[in-house]
Amino acid sequence: MSGFTVALAVVGLLLLFVSVPALGPAIRAARADGVSGVFTAKQLRCVQHPGHESCVWAGDFASGDGRVLRRDVELYGSDRTVLAAGQTTQAVDTGRESRVYGPGGSGEWMFTTVLALAGLTVLTVAARRVRGSRD
Repeated sequence: MSGFTVALAVVGLLLLFVSVPALGPAIRAARADGVSGVFTAKQLRCVQHPGHESCVWAGDFASGDGRVLRRDVELYGSDRTVLAAGQTTQAVDTGRESRVYGPGGSGEWMFTTVLALAGLTVLTVAARRVRGSRD
């Protein structure tokens, strides 16, 4: 087995390692399947990229029934123009450690699915190379 084939297998496994555990939460986020409540914006967090700025609001989430209170979570998909400090909006807690989602759900499942498919594809190519070298 060549070093390239081993590298392919490692890359494929890493892609699966990153994407597969996130598939369930990403699908729940897409459907806005979770505990409904209110997100209160506290702090705008921004990251500067060359020629681009990416921002997200962080704050607190409280479920509608008052049983769940999560502090310092980010509202996925929010940006500088969506909220202001102290403002509230409807949100859904899908169980992600550091974020909640708007009631319309999220499209992050697409990226997670593409990563998983890429991992499977790379592993398939590595397996075919191993099988081809045996023949």
